[in-house]
Amino acid sequence: MKRRHLLLSAAGIGGALLVGWGVMPQRSRMGKGELMLPKEGAVALNGWLKISADGSVTLAMPRSEMGQGVHTALPMLVAEELDMPLAQVRIEPSSLDSIYGNVAMFVASLPFHPKDGEPGQQTTVVKTSEWVVGKVARELGVVVTGGSSSVADAWGPVRLAAATARAQLVAAAAAQWGVGAEQITISQGVLSATGKSGHFGQFMAAAAGVSPGKVQVKGHKDFKLLGTSAPRSDVPDKVTGKAQFGIDVRVPGMVFAAVRLSPMLGGAPGVVDSGKALALPGVERVVAFPALGGGTAGLAVIGASSWHAKQGAQALEVQWQQRPLGALDSTAIQAQLRDAATQGGGFAFHSRGSVDDAERSAARTVEALYSAPYLAHATMEPMNCTAQVKDGKVIVWAPTQVPQMARDIAAQVAGVPKEAVTVNVTLLGGGFGRRLEVDFVAQAVRVAMECQGRPVQLLYSREEDMTHDFYRPAHAALLRASIDASGAVSSLRIQSAGDAITPRWFARAFPLLAGPVDAPDKTTAEGLFDLPYSFANQRMSHTATQMGVPVGFWRSVGHSHNAFFSEAFVDELASAVQTDPLEFRRRALTQAPRHLAVLNLAADKAGWGKPLAAGRARGLALHESFGSIVAQVVEVSIENGLPRVHRVVCAIDCGSVVNPGIVAQQVESSVVFGLSAALYGRVDIQQGQVQQTNFPNYPVINLAQAPVVLTHIVPSTAVPTGVGEPALPPLAPALANALYVLTGARQRALPLGKVAQT
Repeated sequence: MKRRHLLLSAAGIGGALLVGWGVMPQRSRMGKGELMLPKEGAVALNGWLKISADGSVTLAMPRSEMGQGVHTALPMLVAEELDMPLAQVRIEPSSLDSIYGNVAMFVASLPFHPKDGEPGQQTTVVKTSEWVVGKVARELGVVVTGGSSSVADAWGPVRLAAATARAQLVAAAAAQWGVGAEQITISQGVLSATGKSGHFGQFMAAAAGVSPGKVQVKGHKDFKLLGTSAPRSDVPDKVTGKAQFGIDVRVPGMVFAAVRLSPMLGGAPGVVDSGKALALPGVERVVAFPALGGGTAGLAVIGASSWHAKQGAQALEVQWQQRPLGALDSTAIQAQLRDAATQGGGFAFHSRGSVDDAERSAARTVEALYSAPYLAHATMEPMNCTAQVKDGKVIVWAPTQVPQMARDIAAQVAGVPKEAVTVNVTLLGGGFGRRLEVDFVAQAVRVAMECQGRPVQLLYSREEDMTHDFYRPAHAALLRASIDASGAVSSLRIQSAGDAITPRWFARAFPLLAGPVDAPDKTTAEGLFDLPYSFANQRMSHTATQMGVPVGFWRSVGHSHNAFFSEAFVDELASAVQTDPLEFRRRALTQAPRHLAVLNLAADKAGWGKPLAAGRARGLALHESFGSIVAQVVEVSIENGLPRVHRVVCAIDCGSVVNPGIVAQQVESSVVFGLSAALYGRVDIQQGQVQQTNFPNYPVINLAQAPVVLTHIVPSTAVPTGVGEPALPPLAPALANALYVLTGARQRALPLGKVAQT
């Protein structure tokens, strides 16, 4: 039996198994001290924490830092539980042991939908590709950064690891001083009792042999550090240039490689003339590689510097071959998606009441067809990886969100055991889901195999990066609502169509499993089947397509476009029943108090209903993703036919907040990222070639265009939920809704582009 079949065969109980894992006691993830890197003069008390002789504490860090502040947030959990200065908490890369696996990310990936009549309650849809990914995560403990889950995943085990270490240190000090543990206090990393004191390093050896007994983490009322805007630890090195991103790696004897990939998606090199390239000074050789790690077949030119390699790559003369199935065209794909959305069918993710009956008895119907294009990630740091293959071992230096999968693909390409591969994770110059892929790692290892043991840094140009992405899928959705004789919305039907991401990513990320697992993919329909509104009759279905364009996870995934579809349509419904958009939502949120509170906070802080300067308008949107609820009010005008966003007021309920400064930073980042996509973002494909190649034709918001962003956090003692992505989805619909106020025209296709003011 193939492994993927074995995994699927247990799907009937999979939901219970995975949810069970998600709520297991956190002590199951404490691990042994042997998991941490040994260091002279230091003692590891568990798999997460190590005490040094100077009293400092080192945390095993399993998450990549890509600008989201996780290298500050997780140490704050430790400093809080140990009552020590944050500056004395250091980090070191964790191993790939299963205790460091991101359980929260994979549990969250299970497809849930509200139970009939119980908005906010959830039931599990099993037999899905997400279930398989979740089961793999449960069994293998996949170390991955994504899904706005880093703090949510660490909240339990890291705090418990620190509280356990605290109990051991207290017990050791009590035994040495001959006092009761209850007499000992800790402040600023120093234990004190009856005139005696000492820092953690003085008790670390004794603490390692002490049973901690019953351990209790702090309650919110006892927090001193958590909930404060402590400065980020990564900022000083980034300001001074000391920080090392993947592109900064320099290893003795290193050479450089530039890629030249097929300009046609799915294409491959045919006849290659490398004479001109090899004649250039500093160019050493040309290496051809097949489609590795789900990426594109192509060529790499090795040179003495990145500049030499790039010049060589440009000098290659290649006869490129089109993909066997023919050239891709995004215009034709969009037409197919619109047809699929209007034909109905697909997998029904959610059904409540009888939409058919409501439609038959409706006094009138409101219907709209929405669409969204392919999008590139456009990370500030292009794809790169440094690799060395020597003496049967592989060393990789990579800005990656998936070090475990990077290790596995490196082993597969080099033909060595996984244990022979070392992955060093650098800082990431942006991830946004692009670095959940491992194609660039596979290519670097393959090129390194031709370098006689020397390390090689493989680097994409911006053009190769932009035209060989794993794009946010294009989608279309038909939304239809019934309005009864009383003027109330009696039903809502949503039919969407677009490529499923998870099965394609699963096949790339786990290449040793035979083939992709095709099943209903929650990420394609998320943000449509879990709406908070209490319309009596609802049905949300999705038709999964395979258009041939490489697709992957993009910041906020399906929510990124589905929120635009749903929240812009909600404004259409408010207009249809002649109700203020805010009031319309309030009336439909009677069974969703958290959503209502967030909505009211944003509206109040934005001054909804109060006069604006001439030529300006407000738009509103509300959306939940990654466990967090966000409402935004956008203030916009039109300048030279283009929308100009002046201010975005954002309210967010993200559970317990570790660092409100980081929350505000991530909200601002999401707004700018989302505004860039809403105004400009599109990837066009003609004759198989991506037309957008660099920032001049794939623009992003610049500093002068950036709006004022005001963030308001709903106080909460619930477990933390996502922050890095949830503020992106509401931006586009809030902007579109504001533009309707200004122009009287509905914007139903992204990007919003030029508008005409009435």
